[in-house]
Amino acid sequence: MAPFFSFLLLPLIIYSSSAQGPPSPDYFPGSQISTLSFDQGFRNLWGPQHQRLDQGSLTVWLDSDSGSGFKSLQSYRSGYFGAAIKLQPGYTAGVITSFYLSNNQDHPGNHDEIDLEFLGTTPDKPYVLQTNVYIRGSGDGNIIGREMRFHLWFDPTEDFHNYAILWKPSEIIFLVDDIPIRKYPRKSDATYPTRPMYVYGSIWDASSWATEEGKYKADYKYQPFVGRYKNFKLKGCTTNSPASCQPPSASPSGHASLTPQQYATMQWVQNNYLVYDYCHDTKRDHTVTPEC
Repeated sequence: MAPFFSFLLLPLIIYSSSAQGPPSPDYFPGSQISTLSFDQGFRNLWGPQHQRLDQGSLTVWLDSDSGSGFKSLQSYRSGYFGAAIKLQPGYTAGVITSFYLSNNQDHPGNHDEIDLEFLGTTPDKPYVLQTNVYIRGSGDGNIIGREMRFHLWFDPTEDFHNYAILWKPSEIIFLVDDIPIRKYPRKSDATYPTRPMYVYGSIWDASSWATEEGKYKADYKYQPFVGRYKNFKLKGCTTNSPASCQPPSASPSGHASLTPQQYATMQWVQNNYLVYDYCHDTKRDHTVTPEC
C-alpha cells in the first residue's frame, strides 16, 4: 500500500441510513465459496500483541505503539479473496484498515498489488473505500496508482459486510457484499498484475495521506483504533496448482464476465457512490495509464 498523490473528488455523497440500496445483481459468487477460519488460511505477520482471535473473529488494533498485519499461508496466481469486515466508528482519521493482495516481499521496489483500503475519517464524514491496482513499480519512486474511491450505501461501522477481490487472468473485480463495484480489465500485459501474490490484512497509521491528503492525522487520544475480520474466503489457484487451474467465476456459467444485471448494479454503484476515478483526474499524467 503506497500513498496516492492526488485527491480529486467527484461530488460527495454523504451516507444516510435511509439511502436506497443497490439493485440486486442476481448472482452472488461468494455464496459458492466456503469460509475458512483465520488459522486455516493466514498467520500473523507483524504486531502479534495487537491481534486477537476470538470465536472465529480476528481483531486487530492500532495504538501509539504499533499496528498489526496478517498474511495468507499460500501465494496465489488468481482467485476469490474475501472477508467480512467491521470498522470502528468515531474519529479514525489517518488510519488505514485494509485487505489486499501483494508480492512486495518477493519483489521489493517492483511489486504488484490489488487493494481494498478503508480510509479513516472524521465523525462528520463517511469512510472512503479505496480500490487500487499497482503493476511493477509501487515503492520504487515511480508510483502509478489506479485509484477508484467509493462511499458506501450503508454504515460500515454498524455491522460486518463482505468485501472481496476476484482476480482472474482477464480481469479484476472488486465486490462489496458480492455486488461488483469496479471491474479492471486486462488490456495489456504492461498494465495488469500477473505474478503470484499473497493475501494480506492490516491496520496502520497513514497520517501523511489517508484522510483528505493528510489534512487530518491519527489522533491517539482516540486509541486504540480497531478493525474486525471474520468469514474469510480464499479460493483460487496457488503457485502449486496445475496450469489447468481456473479461478472462481464472478457470474453464472455461460458468461465470460459479468451478467447484464451485474453490470447494471455496478453502474448504479458508480453513478451514486463513486467519489474519485483516476482516469477522470485531469491532474494525472495519463500517458502512464494507457488503459484510461
